[in-house]
Amino acid sequence: MNIHQMSVNYAERDDRLLLRVNTQDGQEFRLWLTRRMTGRLLPHLQACVVQIETRNPQVMVSDPAAQQMLTELQRETFLEKADFKTPFTSEAPALPLGTDPILVTDVQLNVHTSGTLNVVFQDKSGEDTTGRSCQLALQSALLHGLMHLLQQALQKANWRMEPTQAVNLTEALEPDKPARPVYAH
Repeated sequence: MNIHQMSVNYAERDDRLLLRVNTQDGQEFRLWLTRRMTGRLLPHLQACVVQIETRNPQVMVSDPAAQQMLTELQRETFLEKADFKTPFTSEAPALPLGTDPILVTDVQLNVHTSGTLNVVFQDKSGEDTTGRSCQLALQSALLHGLMHLLQQALQKANWRMEPTQAVNLTEALEPDKPARPVYAH
């Protein structure tokens, strides 16, 4: 799936974040993120960002503080170039998951050696245990963008979450251990 646009908005009536992803071939994926899921997911996304950024052999550092500074520098560089002004377009998209957003109950993260984060959002609620799912492959720039959009939506939601800090940074950066956290409600 080639991602064209992403959008994260706070839906006050539902008290959830609506993540929408448009692909270049005209598909749209809609996902509900609850406060609990978002709070659990953000620190792990941040750890994955640091892991991806520090895998670059040209800028490899071993000190966690230096790794965090490097990640912040990369984030700022990305945000300077990113286009957050173009409105999210939704012109009669194909909706492979249906018109209603899926309620994300489980998330799987896997950082590949290529520097891509594979994110699988799953809805395992209700009677259907197989649930619906959406898989995204995020390069560094898209991951920084998603984190930025989530932070903006959190401010609008006024959920008062603590600033995102990477969890178990040392463990997340060890190349022998794959990053495969799984979250469930």
